[in-house]
Amino acid sequence: MTTPAPSIATTAPPVISVRDVHKSYGRGSGRFDALKGVSLDIADGESIAIIGKSGSGKSTLMHLMALLDEPSAGAIALSGSDTATLKGSALNRIRNKTFGFVFQQFFLTPNQSVLENVVLPLKIAGVGAGERKRRGMAALEQLDLADKARNKAVNLSGGQKQRTVIARALVNDPRIIFADEPTGNLDSATGGVVEDILFALNRDHGITLVIVTHDEELAAKCDRRVHIKDGLIEAVAA
Repeated sequence: MTTPAPSIATTAPPVISVRDVHKSYGRGSGRFDALKGVSLDIADGESIAIIGKSGSGKSTLMHLMALLDEPSAGAIALSGSDTATLKGSALNRIRNKTFGFVFQQFFLTPNQSVLENVVLPLKIAGVGAGERKRRGMAALEQLDLADKARNKAVNLSGGQKQRTVIARALVNDPRIIFADEPTGNLDSATGGVVEDILFALNRDHGITLVIVTHDEELAAKCDRRVHIKDGLIEAVAA
């Protein structure tokens, strides 16, 4: 009788891995070092807050992790693959397929309908009109906005605009959502609703949630809090 070989446990690589990342702007006497050697791993399905004052480097770090910018030095890996190899259309395809974005400023086209704003990532990805509408309406229904599909974005309240932004972030079924001050322009009650939606997506759908904020109460709801100061990680707390 042959004895079966023992199984070998494997550990999945972090969904995002940042290794000794530096980011500088300008040259010579005008050079500004926004990040000065940051290393961080984010697990698949984790919620993490990056906290810091204005100018600390927190938004720069998010932009690099979201592949919206390139580091001056260091490496960023996505599920174990070095992102430095991604260029042009391959980079755009990975970014569009993998990430969803929720920003404080909304970035909606005011005179387009809510549905047109939501399906923009699908249009960029070359998805056909019928499928765009189906997936866009499904995302709006998830955010209780289906009845606003034909409304122009300019006519929405602040809370409705942010829910529209979340629907747009979800329409491509992303693995990771980056949220930059997602409640910064909202009153506390509406901000609480938006927070509940984001954490429900993380909890119920396993979407990794990366929140950039200076709001300690919002950060406390995350699995981990990464404090950044003067371009360096100062502390990491669970």
